[in-house]
Amino acid sequence: MLQSVTLPVIDGLAVFEFGLLSEVFGLDRSVYSDVPAFDFRVCGLEAGRPVSTEVGAQVIPAYGLEAMDHADVIAVPAARVRPAEEYPVELLDALRRAADRGAILLSACSGAFILGAAGLLDGRPCTTHWRYAEELQRRYPTARIDPDVLFVDDGDLITSAGTAAGIDASLHLVRRELGSAIANVIARNMVVPPQRDGGQRQYIERPVPQADSDAMGDVLAYLGDRLGAAHSVASLAQRAHMSTRTFARRFVAETGVTPMQWLTAQRVLHARLALETTDASIEEIAATCGFGSATLFRHHFTREVGIAPSAYRRTYACDLAEQTAERELLSLG
Repeated sequence: MLQSVTLPVIDGLAVFEFGLLSEVFGLDRSVYSDVPAFDFRVCGLEAGRPVSTEVGAQVIPAYGLEAMDHADVIAVPAARVRPAEEYPVELLDALRRAADRGAILLSACSGAFILGAAGLLDGRPCTTHWRYAEELQRRYPTARIDPDVLFVDDGDLITSAGTAAGIDASLHLVRRELGSAIANVIARNMVVPPQRDGGQRQYIERPVPQADSDAMGDVLAYLGDRLGAAHSVASLAQRAHMSTRTFARRFVAETGVTPMQWLTAQRVLHARLALETTDASIEEIAATCGFGSATLFRHHFTREVGIAPSAYRRTYACDLAEQTAERELLSLG
């Protein structure tokens, strides 16, 4: 369920993470697309009480913490890291109530420290900005922190790494709940990639000359245009004019994932959109996306997305059609 999103803010608010969460969930795109408008609310300890930011400006929330009581998603932006006992007790209590009733909790960067102070990271897989990961682990030793990934999806808890990784996590949540077509519209209007895999590394070393990066970019473009074709690491290495071993190593250094992991993720992403927006059969989509067989397609799709292709189509193709029909009726009225 993703209809209402509440964003709690406290003093020391990080403006970029506040802005990206507001950009993804707060803008009404229904006027020019089939993206539904979210019930988006910014709340603070008191409605109308100014909240300081790290850059000297202020944010004035229109709502108090009661706005968190019924939201489907609580999106927690980054804020200045402080001792756990200095986070507002009222906010921590509101977060616990939200978790108890099954709301989805989404944090950006150091927002994970707020969730940790509320006891909501204990025993859970999570992440934060690589610079803060050691401190987060020290404070919450039972949390299963992965300092290398962009974001971690643990169902009703999604935590993201620093800065732009919050965009990836937010779009992932939209895609998970509403489908690829809607996530793609938001990404296109934000002028950002529609999907970066959560397991991609936060910080990628690039100890290679620019020419090698250009060569890898050519390979990625080549693969993107030919998802349905058969590819091997050896054939891609030959195209990049590298040995197989060097190519595999540098591909991971450039992208954070192996060539086959990258290719599979892109094929699944293409398949999701086809399931949502076309009437092509499972067999046809499997062939178009390069899976070779419907059985192999179902295997990879279910592993990546969590549900079978047919179930995904029933959920998201139907929703998209209903939204389009509703907008057509409204335009006639």
